Amino acid sequence: MAAQMKLTVPDLGDFADVEVIEVLVSPGDTVEVEDGLVTLETDKAAMDVPASQAGTIVSVDVNVGDTVNAGDVVATIEASSDAPAAEAPVESPEGDSDEFVVTTVMSPEEIAEVTGSKPEAAPVEAETDHQAQLVVLGAGPGGYTAAFRAADLGMDVILVERWPMLGGVCLNVGCIPSKALLHAAKVIDEAAEMSKHGVTFGVPKVDAAKLRDWKQSVVDRLVGGLSTLAKQRKVKVVHGTAKFGSPKHLVLDSGETIGFEQCIIAAGSEAMMLPGLPDDPRIVDSTGALELDPLPQKMLVVGGGIIGLEMACVYAALGTEVSVVELTDSLMPGTDPDLIRPFMKVVKHRYASIMTSTKVTGMRATTPGIEVTFEGKNAPSVGVYDRVLVAIGRRANGDKIDADKAGVNVDERGIIAVDKQMRTNVPHIYAIGDLAGGPMLAHKATHEAKVAAEVASGEKSYFDARTIPSVAYTDPEVAWVGLTETEAKADGIEYEKAQFPWAASGRSLAIGRDEGMTKLLFDPKTHRVLGGAMVGTNAGDLIAEVGLAVEMGADATDISLTVHAHPTLSETVAFAAEAYDGTLTDLYIPKRKKR
Repeated sequence: MAAQMKLTVPDLGDFADVEVIEVLVSPGDTVEVEDGLVTLETDKAAMDVPASQAGTIVSVDVNVGDTVNAGDVVATIEASSDAPAAEAPVESPEGDSDEFVVTTVMSPEEIAEVTGSKPEAAPVEAETDHQAQLVVLGAGPGGYTAAFRAADLGMDVILVERWPMLGGVCLNVGCIPSKALLHAAKVIDEAAEMSKHGVTFGVPKVDAAKLRDWKQSVVDRLVGGLSTLAKQRKVKVVHGTAKFGSPKHLVLDSGETIGFEQCIIAAGSEAMMLPGLPDDPRIVDSTGALELDPLPQKMLVVGGGIIGLEMACVYAALGTEVSVVELTDSLMPGTDPDLIRPFMKVVKHRYASIMTSTKVTGMRATTPGIEVTFEGKNAPSVGVYDRVLVAIGRRANGDKIDADKAGVNVDERGIIAVDKQMRTNVPHIYAIGDLAGGPMLAHKATHEAKVAAEVASGEKSYFDARTIPSVAYTDPEVAWVGLTETEAKADGIEYEKAQFPWAASGRSLAIGRDEGMTKLLFDPKTHRVLGGAMVGTNAGDLIAEVGLAVEMGADATDISLTVHAHPTLSETVAFAAEAYDGTLTDLYIPKRKKR
């Protein structure tokens, strides 16, 4: 006869009467060792009690809502004959030789999650130059957010950054400096557009050095603020390139070592380059393009994604003849076609050429410029450019930090898999931002950072964003959030759509930008907002309302009955909802929607 064993609640430390919030098994279920039996929740954490013996569940001895203490029986299991128990069975006090009490074994980290206590740190293998409860590797938006949040929660934190300044790619050579230059480009373009309406300015004189200094002053102000915030929170900043030496310490390029109890990896990503390119300063990535040194007469942007198109906007406004080449059949690959059409209507007059479905087959450095060869239906065979910007995407840095020495799994793309608490396969090491998978966006990284810091400090937290907005800060801007039509069609998701053209918006007409549009996607049954998108001036700011609607489960009526200020571009979101509701009066819709 197979042995029956009783599985009990482990030691809960100082906690008593812990609530059962979920029962994960039923009689007759077959379980393996470490399969969850029930989920317990204290006021500090939730934790599954795993099976310590493989076999078949005979009975479940607790229900949802029950409270349990250490030693209480969770379930009875009939052990598999070929699967030994995790611990030697102990004869039950009743004397039945077929029944045993088996105590479920948990690691210190697992017990800490249930009890809310902090596990004792495993001893560091060797003496280190620095030691902290938490080390954050990388000081970009995700890294410094994680460090600051953890410090606010009372942790001793070291923040490691390879660059001399905090802020990472985003603040130093990405989001912030590019937006400063895009603002300058917008002013130039708007001044030129006003000539159509009776206001004429002279041809702008661009002092590239002074413009570059202003851009850098914006960066310096923000970066300086980060250093102040680190000091105020007593976050120790260590500069240097760091890699793992073991699961419990990092090694800097200086030879110094940093020991830690827990670590958050926020090492970001780097721009990808085409293979086989000549080593020539006239071929740059997005970082080099921000220097404007010097302003070229002719420039080729390789890659029609968001980064490439943003820099194309900047250089075109500053007087450079810009051409764009994209391998796929559309700019901003993956973006809904109806968003790209208004965008193309504007930019096709600003660029010398836009070559889609075209491949760059080679580059050669010559005295007149970089000679580029193309392959495509309507592409020239060759072109010569003073500057070539390669903006074909970014690659995660997960495989550049010797993660294997810490036992952290990294895939071939440099991505580190994480759970909803941002844990890697090594429980005390977390990963966030670009190298944690998903869209490589600073606003995603900062939200993941707070989750990782909170979990590391013992709080119950997890990343459960329904949606993450994407924005191209081009002119016009393109923004989307939630479900897109492209995704819905690819995945067979049913949806209904309503949209509002900005040509019917008083504010849009007043600023001379009527090319835009706003659309919303709805669930056909519940009428809740599934997603939305817009193209036009300040679309990146307007998309926030749609994101909130998705997160809050708002429906069309929630939006249409919310009073929006008039005249504003934000009204277009309400008008799109009214179009779906059948209450729109700013346009004539012959067939009122039946609800």
